[in-house]
Amino acid sequence: MNGDMNADPEQIRAAIDAVLAQVPSVDPDSVDVADVDIDAVGRQLEEAHQILVNALESVEKG
Repeated sequence: MNGDMNADPEQIRAAIDAVLAQVPSVDPDSVDVADVDIDAVGRQLEEAHQILVNALESVEKG
């Protein structure tokens, strides 16, 4: 996602939903937790965070 994001809430939600859909759903009590690529999850969460930061900056710039 680039820094040209506008402040449209629906666009922001769609972008966040698309990124978070890639994060695996894991039962914390399951042994499958060890199979999760924590680095990949971290990158996906960082991308979602950056989308929100860009949206906030867009609102501040008005």
